[in-house]
Amino acid sequence: MKHAKGLKRLVACAGVLAMFLGVTACGGSKQSSGDENVELSVWAWEPTLKAATKEFEKKYPNIKIKLQNAGTAKEQYTALDNAFQAGKGAPDVAQIELYALSQYAINDRLTDLSDRTKGYSKFYNPGTWNSVLINKKPYGLPFGSGAMAFFYNKDVFDKAGVDATQIKTWDQYYEAAKKIRAVGSYIAADSGDAGFFDAMIWQANGHPYKLSADGKDLSINLDSDKGTQSFIKWWQKMIDEDLVDTKTVIWTEDWNKSLNNGKLASALIGCWIPTTLVNVAPDQAGKWRVTTMPTQDGSAVNSNHGGSSLAIMASSKKTDAAYKYIDFISRNQASIDARVAGGSFPDDVKTTESKKFKEATTVKNTKGEDIEYFGGQKYNEVLAQAASDVIPGHATLPFEVYARTVFADDVGSAYTDKKITLKQGVDAWQKHLKEYGKQQGFNVH
Repeated sequence: MKHAKGLKRLVACAGVLAMFLGVTACGGSKQSSGDENVELSVWAWEPTLKAATKEFEKKYPNIKIKLQNAGTAKEQYTALDNAFQAGKGAPDVAQIELYALSQYAINDRLTDLSDRTKGYSKFYNPGTWNSVLINKKPYGLPFGSGAMAFFYNKDVFDKAGVDATQIKTWDQYYEAAKKIRAVGSYIAADSGDAGFFDAMIWQANGHPYKLSADGKDLSINLDSDKGTQSFIKWWQKMIDEDLVDTKTVIWTEDWNKSLNNGKLASALIGCWIPTTLVNVAPDQAGKWRVTTMPTQDGSAVNSNHGGSSLAIMASSKKTDAAYKYIDFISRNQASIDARVAGGSFPDDVKTTESKKFKEATTVKNTKGEDIEYFGGQKYNEVLAQAASDVIPGHATLPFEVYARTVFADDVGSAYTDKKITLKQGVDAWQKHLKEYGKQQGFNVH
């Protein structure tokens, strides 16, 4: 599905490009047996990949991995875009978040893995496996899951007289939010997070985007999609009644402080968050718990918020060796164990259903200490259920990285100064996305 115009660079980042143009994917014969010496260039920011890569090199001593942290995800995507436009400098393998995979696959930047992955769907949790499928073809292997869950500070909830395990619907969550606010805390913080917005639309079974099989026709219907509009209506009520902290930006020191002092009492977020909580909110150790997500009607459905894949660039001359690497990292038990030990959430059914995984009660902090952050709860039992509940078939835009970058420009005011409603902001965002899609050569409907 080669696209006529291709994607434009999202951010001008000459410095990042200069840093990585020296790491080329070109050169060398196609690796077939693994017997000859070969070096693979891998771009990734996930820290647990280091330990997993060491396990790979033990098994394949003749395949050396040049692992480079290309900065933040956004910086890496910029570097990839620049390298593709320059026709040189792309790595053999890159970490690509699940939501961003389609925009590289439809431009023939990634290797179709269909011939190598027959039967793999049974290995992975269905929501994660379906997230690497673009037009039913896999363009990467899962590498860290992001199933959503409801993490909460039990001390604050007890103070407010709320049992989080009994919150099954959005309406019940709204009623609980009022009680949490009454004791001086917030049930959630959201200053306009595009990733959270998409995850909640997904959970509501929203399907605002559709790309034709040939990659030419694109439908963007945020204004008429039922799941999207249901979430907007509910979340607007939460914002209007000051039940969401719209001033604290996630991943900032202010967010860390709010978690650590109990002012932020919970988070609807990906199952990878435990290792973050144990480090940024150490004073709340033993007070937090986790339960399944509240949903629109209380049904057991879920979505992903985060999660990545490892993909092979189509420009690589070392496809076979590269596949050995991504297959090992994603599916080999030694690699999975190394990643889980570092705080990554597994993608595969065997690990998430294993007794050892489900019975874990501690979280390891950066000092290497095992902390019972969730008060002795077997928290992975909940997270394993969350992973199995993810709805397959959710689609993102073929320029989703750009879309999330500009989300705050169009929708941010609905959170920050409340001069517009969420619906007005999303309508403006939709208009922006349609115009951008046309500029990229799509037939936008």
